[in-house]
Amino acid sequence: MTSDKESSETKPLNNNNTNGSGGSAPSKPKIQPKFSIHRDVLTHEVVIKQTGYAARDKSIPSSLRNCWQSWNFFALFTGVIPILQWLPQYSPRRDLPGDIIAGFTVAIMNIPHGMAYGMLAGVSAGNGLYMAVFPVLAYMFLGTSKHISIGTFAVASMMTAKVVDSFATVDDHHLVSAVNASGLLANSSVTAPPLQLLNATLTADPITKVEVVTSLALTVGIVNLLMAFLRLGTLSSLLSEPLVNGFTTAAACHVVTAQLKDVLGISVNRYKGAFKIIYTVIDVIKGVPETNLVNFGFCMAVIVFMTICNECIKPRLSKKCRFPLPAELIMVIGGTLISQWFNLCDDYKVKPVGTIPSGLPEPVLPRLDLVPKVAVDSIAIAIVTYSIIMSMGLTFAKKHGYEVRPNQELFAMGVGNMVGGCFSCIPMACSLSRSVIQDQTGGVSQIASLVSASLVVVTLIWIGPFFGSLPRCVLAGVIIVALKPMFMQAKELKKFSKQGKLEMFTWISTFLCVVIIDIDIGLLIGICISLLALYIKGLKPYSCLLGYMPESPGIYLDLNQHRNAMQVPETRIFRYSGSLNFATSLFFRRALYEAVGLDKIPLTKASSSNSSSPSKGSKASYSPVSQNGGKAINGRLEESSGAFKVLILDFSMLGHIDVAGCRTLSDVSKELKARGARLLLASPVDRVYDTLVHSMALSEGPFEIFPTLHDCVEYANACRTA
Repeated sequence: MTSDKESSETKPLNNNNTNGSGGSAPSKPKIQPKFSIHRDVLTHEVVIKQTGYAARDKSIPSSLRNCWQSWNFFALFTGVIPILQWLPQYSPRRDLPGDIIAGFTVAIMNIPHGMAYGMLAGVSAGNGLYMAVFPVLAYMFLGTSKHISIGTFAVASMMTAKVVDSFATVDDHHLVSAVNASGLLANSSVTAPPLQLLNATLTADPITKVEVVTSLALTVGIVNLLMAFLRLGTLSSLLSEPLVNGFTTAAACHVVTAQLKDVLGISVNRYKGAFKIIYTVIDVIKGVPETNLVNFGFCMAVIVFMTICNECIKPRLSKKCRFPLPAELIMVIGGTLISQWFNLCDDYKVKPVGTIPSGLPEPVLPRLDLVPKVAVDSIAIAIVTYSIIMSMGLTFAKKHGYEVRPNQELFAMGVGNMVGGCFSCIPMACSLSRSVIQDQTGGVSQIASLVSASLVVVTLIWIGPFFGSLPRCVLAGVIIVALKPMFMQAKELKKFSKQGKLEMFTWISTFLCVVIIDIDIGLLIGICISLLALYIKGLKPYSCLLGYMPESPGIYLDLNQHRNAMQVPETRIFRYSGSLNFATSLFFRRALYEAVGLDKIPLTKASSSNSSSPSKGSKASYSPVSQNGGKAINGRLEESSGAFKVLILDFSMLGHIDVAGCRTLSDVSKELKARGARLLLASPVDRVYDTLVHSMALSEGPFEIFPTLHDCVEYANACRTA
């Protein structure tokens, strides 16, 4: 009889007969598994001795020795240049066709996006096209994500435009020379330039927009490299999802506002500082009577065409063809041809993109004297672009099952921005739409980026000047339609409201501050609110009183959530999760006192003997309680008097404790002794146990520690019934 029971209970839990196929899911056991453990109650000191536990050596020599032993120069070299890791495993026959199709598709999108976001950043369309070449090549060698599309991004361009407006004094050096020459010719018939431009050009050191942009890209690269050197790759985790969502949605409002003048074909002053979006909207409303109807109609046609393509044609075409409809490129080419045929620029005063130089720019070192001026703005841009790249990279890495290393991403961004700064590029980021297209069209590696960059180079060398007559309103329509996914993020506010009030408050406050005040100030306020919300959550960890299951002793549950749980008599079990340190010790003490009513027990040892709990000779070791802590006596639930003899602190969910936390435990233990009770600690992790032992060596405690909560409860019952 006994052997049959033992044989049935010792069968493995996942004992399923798959006949070697290995394809079927594990089946449930035919007999309900059971277990029964018979052993003495152990203290944590006994477990430590029997298992041969040794605390980790935290000394500096030991850390240096372990670091040197784990040092691998080849792994370090390949880790810094990740292309050396995945390129040997690259199969041209299997992977190259998908990368070629993806690269060609992304290049088609890069041309209109680069031109549009380059002009959005305050520089020429050619500078935006350069973004699809030089930073992309640097990231291909150093980046760890295989699917993101590096280049321009609306938010980064908008933040760059703010810096350009703040520090640039002239457009380019040719304009400076012309204006200076006109100023020297007193009797010349050349029309005098505006007073503001003349005052700017009379300065000894004019600053062009390109110089500001390149210095900003260089500074952002330096910030990225410093973050990588300081191992701040986890900094992006501080930017919570509500913060990033609200910030990007609000930044999209800035982008659309900046495009309104090109949509209407009017001239609007560019404001700096706080409330500039409000001032811009007011000026746009005032300028509505001066709207260029041809310009406005052309832009509306572009928006309607792009919307129909994105909402109707593309979804249907994607089911039949792997190659997506290049609606943006069609609109850019078509707009250029229409502008040339009907001479829109001269006859109808439609503003063109302007001259796009053919060929690639020569490498020029950015102006180093501008680095201190743009340093503060570069920090915000570096954090925002890094968070965008990391969020996109982690999304595709999770989908395709590979690893994205945060610090290596910082290094790749740093080098990419510094290289781009030498080739007239704005700070780099990645695009959501282009990255999704690159993945959907079969891209498997950054070889797709190489293909895309090659096609953009061909465009710059031979086709670039062709787009000089492209109307600005076409690019404005392309940008507005492309921002739809960013505006649709506002739907996430409903999800954040369900997650908690702090998440909803973070989204709303970040959105309003960015829209009403400014991008950088709103971002700073949003980060402060997000960190404050994180601090509030960490300051109030989860805590509760535990009871046991009547049918299965040894399982302990939250009394507030499980109505049928039983409370151990004359014993309170308090579970605390999170950290117990100098910042949370006050909350820990307050939560503990509120849960067990320690401050309501008289400071006399006799108080414990006057409780309504069972006597020492009672055979019942447990008594049922209601949800509010009342006991069942003679079949009736009555309120507990609050007195107890043993307080058990369940530290199984405690991740960290410091000396201040240990001192708090010592104070609680002394207060319990004054009230005739004792303190027991259950199931601390090794690092918490090491700190407790260290604090006892510093005259704190002593503490009675047990390896499991059940050991602690049985020890308390034995002491109570002794």
